[in-house]
Amino acid sequence: MYTLDIDNRRTCMAKTGFVYLFISLFCVLFGVVYEYFSHEVYSYYMLYAFVFPLVGGVLPFFVFSFFTKRLPGRIACNLYHSGIAALTIGSIFEGVLEIYGTTNRLVLVYWVLGAVFLFWDLSFI
Repeated sequence: MYTLDIDNRRTCMAKTGFVYLFISLFCVLFGVVYEYFSHEVYSYYMLYAFVFPLVGGVLPFFVFSFFTKRLPGRIACNLYHSGIAALTIGSIFEGVLEIYGTTNRLVLVYWVLGAVFLFWDLSFI
């Protein structure tokens, strides 16, 4: 593998970390606006939906871009992105349902698929 290719992948990892940072900021903004118009009904799922892209996206990709020599492949990154997206959307959806005052057992699919994608991707690293 060429050194230039490794540097390009490190740059791509850093850019992905910044994208996850903006996604987590968007989730914070979305949660604040949604709960402002929800007539003072709050949901912890909605409040803390930003944690998945922040902790699961920003931290690992900045660590990969600055501190490690071995970088994950494309399949592992895609599975990881899918897992973070499933957990984030599941948290927002659970928060919306909780604010609305109802439940749905199909929300469990988001949590299960998110965990499966995150842990299945460990075999590809």
